[in-house]
Amino acid sequence: MTRLAGQILTPQGFVDGALEFGAAGRIAAISGSAVTEEAARQSAQPLILPGFIDLHVHGGGGRDVMEGGDALARIAERHAAHGTTALLATTMTAPPADLERAFEGVRAVCADAGRPRACILGVHLEGPYINAGKLGAQPDFARPVALPELARLNALAPIRLVTLAPEVPGNMEAIAQLIAAGYRVQLGHSSGSYEQGVQALAHGAGGFTHLFNAMSGLHHRAPGMVGAALAQAQYAEIIPDLLHVHPGAIRVALRAIPCLYCVTDSTAATGMPDGDYQLGRHTVTKCLGGVRLADGTLAGSTLTMDQALRNLVEVLGLGLTEASRRVSTHAADYLGLPDRGRLAAGAWADVVVFDRDLELTAVYAQGVAIELAHAA
Repeated sequence: MTRLAGQILTPQGFVDGALEFGAAGRIAAISGSAVTEEAARQSAQPLILPGFIDLHVHGGGGRDVMEGGDALARIAERHAAHGTTALLATTMTAPPADLERAFEGVRAVCADAGRPRACILGVHLEGPYINAGKLGAQPDFARPVALPELARLNALAPIRLVTLAPEVPGNMEAIAQLIAAGYRVQLGHSSGSYEQGVQALAHGAGGFTHLFNAMSGLHHRAPGMVGAALAQAQYAEIIPDLLHVHPGAIRVALRAIPCLYCVTDSTAATGMPDGDYQLGRHTVTKCLGGVRLADGTLAGSTLTMDQALRNLVEVLGLGLTEASRRVSTHAADYLGLPDRGRLAAGAWADVVVFDRDLELTAVYAQGVAIELAHAA
């Protein structure tokens, strides 16, 4: 039995006490006395929070999801070293053969559980069902929703999220079919109108992909896809690297969307020196903390979730309890995972430990200790 003592963030608030978990990787018990967040932050004891859940990961440590093979294990190891205990491997818009190679890599890692790395929960299929006019950094292989293609891919590895542009002919009508088949649908890489965004939500779409980026923007006479999210969404993902979205715009989203949650949209360049890396079929360049195509277009990020937490607290001024929900709990709830994203008896022992300066000191993924990154 492993026992961690400190200031533990539970669903009911902070507890000054101890958290215990055993070889099965589940939390056995949490004991102690309730304390305020202020008291927990002022304590010299460690801060013990739920492990991070990242629903948008393209790569890390020099490896790209679209490579397939052993790249997925390396990516999961890199992100676990920064506190991510569960993630979705996120694919690029690509021809079917490229997608199948990536899915086969995901399947191999999912079948090899219990290693010291983040749990890959499945796939976020960011493309190819997007608008060719809003590719962002996606390669130009956009096409309408194809249910047989989805079924073939899902047979290789579980698809948890599908991003689509609802204005593409056939996509709006496909949303209800996707939901009925068990996929979650979110809206992104879209030039759609406000009305199309609201209609897609009514059809069952549940969220928005990297809010503000690669979607029609907010104008007071044409609110666009951003307006639909701000006015109507319960969930949306956002990249808080402070490059993709201005802090002021993040604050707007925080006020408007109850369960706004953070993703990294991280690439192979995450945790690596400046230079050239692969993002699907694109070559991207890391320089000055950003990742871009040759024309200057932002192409994913180098963000890690521990830094996302610090940005929420230190730049955006969120309390630690709210910040933790936005890097852990809301994403788990969005996927319907009541045993992740929270510290409670019976939940997976996905745990991150921080010091008072919010520097990561320990990570456990399903009870397995993770070796921390020494450089990022």
